[in-house]
Amino acid sequence: MTAEEIRERIIATVASNGGHLSPSLGAVEIAMALREAFDPEKDRIVWDVGHQAYAWKLLTGRDAEFGTIRTLGGLSGFTTPLESPCDAAVAGHAGVALSVAEGYASARSLKGTDEHVVAVVGDSSLVNGTSFEAMNFAASASKVILVLNDNGMSISKPSGSFSRFLGRLIAGTRYNRVKNAARAAGRAIGLSFLHGVAHRIKGRIKSFFLGDGFFNKFGFRYLGPVNGHDVAALKAAFEVAKAEQGSVIVHVVTRKGKGWKPAEDNPTKWHGVGPFDRAAAEAASTGASSAAKPGDRASAQISWSDAFGGALVAAAERDGRVVALTAGMKDGTGLAEFASRFPSRFFDVGIAEGHMVSFAAGLAQGGMKPVVAVYSTFLQRAVDHIAHDCAIAKVPVVFAVDRAGVVGADGKTHQGVFDISMVRSIPGVAIAQPRDAEDMAKLLEEALGRRGPTVIRYPRGKVARGAAESASAPAKGGETVLAVETVGADCASPRFAIWATGDWLGVAESVARALGGVAVHARYIKPFDAELLARQRARGMKIVSLENGSVAGGFGELIGADLKLGWPDEFIPHGSQAELAAKYGLDEAGVAASVGKMLNCKDGRD
Repeated sequence: MTAEEIRERIIATVASNGGHLSPSLGAVEIAMALREAFDPEKDRIVWDVGHQAYAWKLLTGRDAEFGTIRTLGGLSGFTTPLESPCDAAVAGHAGVALSVAEGYASARSLKGTDEHVVAVVGDSSLVNGTSFEAMNFAASASKVILVLNDNGMSISKPSGSFSRFLGRLIAGTRYNRVKNAARAAGRAIGLSFLHGVAHRIKGRIKSFFLGDGFFNKFGFRYLGPVNGHDVAALKAAFEVAKAEQGSVIVHVVTRKGKGWKPAEDNPTKWHGVGPFDRAAAEAASTGASSAAKPGDRASAQISWSDAFGGALVAAAERDGRVVALTAGMKDGTGLAEFASRFPSRFFDVGIAEGHMVSFAAGLAQGGMKPVVAVYSTFLQRAVDHIAHDCAIAKVPVVFAVDRAGVVGADGKTHQGVFDISMVRSIPGVAIAQPRDAEDMAKLLEEALGRRGPTVIRYPRGKVARGAAESASAPAKGGETVLAVETVGADCASPRFAIWATGDWLGVAESVARALGGVAVHARYIKPFDAELLARQRARGMKIVSLENGSVAGGFGELIGADLKLGWPDEFIPHGSQAELAAKYGLDEAGVAASVGKMLNCKDGRD
């Protein structure tokens, strides 16, 4: 397949299924050159992150199945050894590829085999703490080839010193001119006997002009910059890297979104998208028409991310101490408006979640009111920092945990089902979940006034702007309302109470109405409303929990529910949210059937 054909397949498939578009378009030639220079079943190619590896899937035996990517039962949107022997590792989270590659390389040395080990790492992933730990260890590990895919982007525009350093390397054309002139002069006068000396001198001159001695100090020979859209140049660089005795870094410069104008013009917008109208997008990019953001549908609703972003801007307008932090996810977490309005109070730390949390703790102890916006799946990487740097000293950091619960097509690496179970065991951490946009704003206001860390979790998807239950407002005297009975509270003899996290409250209310029970909005998961729970128990009600999270260590276990409904103790595969809910019995019909079985009702009814 040619690069053009590969890009056409990727664009057409993502337009149909949704997926990661601009990162995969930018890495097409890298995948092609890797496939030509290495044996994908013998050599170990570790991608970091796998959303740049769609072309790799097409080139390693998954062409016929590519149309099923990110659909229930189809190909994963990321690399995984469970899918193909050509995928050396699971690659959903950034920063781990070099560590995995060093493990492979050391195992190779211990076994005495000769396979090559390659880590393909984005420029923003390389600043992750784990990547730097791996670089620090590189001199002790066996040889690896590090392919640095430098496109000047993560999801949003990257920040920090390392990004500027790579820019200087790319701009170092003086070295290349000197090198080419010296090589031509050497050939002209036949100084082949000085090759060894010249090689050492060349390395020192190169470091002088480019400053690439940074990599040399970590034990890597630096090659580059290489045009990342020239397959022949890439393959030649990989062949040189293969011939080296020690570890090599091949600095590859690419353009995110390469080959499709809408993605080239706005790589952030087209990083990860839902299904879209390709013709409309292409027309919009030429100015012929306007088109909605990819994946959007006309709706009176807004996203949960936007609801949070709006509430945070309003809070920042009221209080100049409110600051916002993100780990390379400004747009995805709804912080674009905040960053524009309050640039001095916005901090993008890059893909470094642990640093972000500890940095936020310092901001809080310095008198600010930090709000950390992070996806649930990435919060996992910073749990120790929450416990050690925030909870012990009761430091008031607010964690806005986006994509909490099953996110759908991104699959096992991104399902946000573990945040409750991971965080609720940490003393002093409050966990809340709003039912709508107004409740989001109220919870954020409460969290900013609390001593100690607070997690506000909310799902991927849309939220109505409709008014919240009046009872969900703070009670008189400033007492926080922990839970609200929304349906069936006045029922004479309710048989059960179904406590639900905010996004699944609608299902709980429908089941409560149908089966004669009470629905409870568990506004706070921790601390929960123990008094309300005790009153319901005293009335003889069975207690059901319904949470968009893992039942293992989750909310149901915390309140001692008789029936715990949520995601099972396994990694949830990819598929739409609706398909997964039906598959696991967590849609309305499945929940009604489970509650009915508990109540010994035929077909879930009296």
